[in-house]
Amino acid sequence: MTTYDLSQTLRTRTHCWQPAEPTTTLTHLSGEEVLRAIVEGRIPAPPIGSTLGIRLVDVGPGTAVFEGEAGEHLYNQLGSLHGGYLATLLDSALGSAVLSRLPAGNGCTTTQLNVHIVRPVFADTGLLRCEGTALHVGRTVATAEARVFGAMDGKLYAHGTTTCAVLKA
Repeated sequence: MTTYDLSQTLRTRTHCWQPAEPTTTLTHLSGEEVLRAIVEGRIPAPPIGSTLGIRLVDVGPGTAVFEGEAGEHLYNQLGSLHGGYLATLLDSALGSAVLSRLPAGNGCTTTQLNVHIVRPVFADTGLLRCEGTALHVGRTVATAEARVFGAMDGKLYAHGTTTCAVLKA
């Protein structure tokens, strides 16, 4: 059995975050207004973004764009980016695309997430861009689709869909 001297390969990573704004203080804003305030830095982004290094960079009616940097700290045991990272990137864009279509006081939560990873991601892949689009936003259920592309190479790395429950104020 091979043993490794882990002290020779130890790396560290530090991140900072601001506490998320309580949703009860945002009920006067539409979903798009909340997301736009995050993009503009007027309210803090959810802490998961700092933890994983993803950020909301653009929002419009029914659309949301997130970016994230692939890195070695996100690797799985096989030496490539963990699929859960791509799932989180997709879930963020999908849910935000739906939220951007909801009126003030309403929210949503993921009830089903479908992820398709079509090629591996490595640290040198660089910046990933995930573009989400709401397809249907009804009174109780919404659906959306999203795609993850490499910002440098333009390749498709993953795509997914969601079903969200629409939550009334």
